[in-house]
Amino acid sequence: GAYRAVLTTPGGELPFGLDVAAEEGRFVLQLINGDERVRVSEVTVKDGTLHAIMPGYENSLSARVSGGRLEGQVSLLRADGERQALPFGAEIGQTWRFFEEPLTDNADVSGRWSVTFTDVAGTTSPGVAELTQLFGTVTGTILTPTGDHRYLAGEMRGDELHLSRFDGAQADLYRARLNERGDLVGEYWSGRFLHRRFVATRSADAVLDTSTVATALRDPGARFGFSFKDLDGQPVALSDPRFEGKVVIVTLAGSWCPTSHDEAAFLSGLHRKYRDQGLEVVALMFEHYREFPQAAAAVRRFRDKLGIEYVNLIAGASDLAAASRALPQLTGVHAYPTTI
Repeated sequence: GAYRAVLTTPGGELPFGLDVAAEEGRFVLQLINGDERVRVSEVTVKDGTLHAIMPGYENSLSARVSGGRLEGQVSLLRADGERQALPFGAEIGQTWRFFEEPLTDNADVSGRWSVTFTDVAGTTSPGVAELTQLFGTVTGTILTPTGDHRYLAGEMRGDELHLSRFDGAQADLYRARLNERGDLVGEYWSGRFLHRRFVATRSADAVLDTSTVATALRDPGARFGFSFKDLDGQPVALSDPRFEGKVVIVTLAGSWCPTSHDEAAFLSGLHRKYRDQGLEVVALMFEHYREFPQAAAAVRRFRDKLGIEYVNLIAGASDLAAASRALPQLTGVHAYPTTI
């Protein structure tokens, strides 16, 4: 049935929709955030415990089943193979998100907003929010120079905005209030440790400057090259005969990165459409696991979920400095994915 699911975070309750259904004798979950429904089919129930692995990720959900209640935790893979646990609970028969009884007199936050985030060190970064509102229900996303925050869903309650997202990849929570000038002033939490304050100002013409995360060749006249191992441990180089005379798209990605999942869905279709005309795609995967066997297994899960038929190579650890060192011909790697 339908559940109201909640993760407990430093910012408070992070709600999301959860449907549980039986298909051919097995359970299937649907994670619901606004218009997005993420299907989770790798689910087992044994000795009163439900265990689910998120599609294409190394993240998981485990919960004890007790009547109409689920209690447990979500485990999120982080850099260097570390695990981050968030308490999880769900109640059957409830479909409200933040508030059981909505208000009828709510401020309107629909439209485009220019956002400034500030981290704990005082460093600022830009964003653009795109919000849609129907009565008290609010959906949308926040764009940043390195990617978007995907499907956010929540409510406007008076002058307070509440948005959340758990899609198997990230656990994001936003809380903000309209001030007397009409700005949204609030806080953003992701997982257990990332916390930023933000101010958003209404701006129909808000745009992002992505020049700070742009990547180029140090020597524009040089031939770009690399050699990394494929998932079977065999070296593959851009200079190999298989790529000669072809158009090659190279993407720097990670199986842990939801934006890389979105990009891979696009590149898979593009590759299938044009490979007979000479298009190749090579994904250089920078993984949270430093050990090759674990990294390769994570990438295989990523490939299976997205139906990838192009080449995936294990290129190194997921931090941006490691990617920059692995590809010294580039001016630097500032975001996943970066596409060349």
